[in-house]
Amino acid sequence: MKRLALILLALTLYDARAQGRVGETLSGYIAPIQQDAETLALVNRINAARTESYQKLADSNNLPVDEVAKMAGQKLVARAQPGEYVKGINGKW
Repeated sequence: MKRLALILLALTLYDARAQGRVGETLSGYIAPIQQDAETLALVNRINAARTESYQKLADSNNLPVDEVAKMAGQKLVARAQPGEYVKGINGKW
């Protein structure tokens, strides 16, 4: 039961975006805005999963993984909801 409670309390990407703790970047990865342990752990977990997904797409389409990540980043930034952080090409939120 404790494990279930911890899972339910875990920070989600949706919550982190809504709380202004993370933002999307054009590189295809999220970046932390807040530097607390929970946010940083989420960033590491999400970015590792994205790297794996991008690599699979790159392999199956004979593309460089960086190109796949950048294409995804453009889409993710474009889909950001009002009030969510996105990092522009100037490096600013």
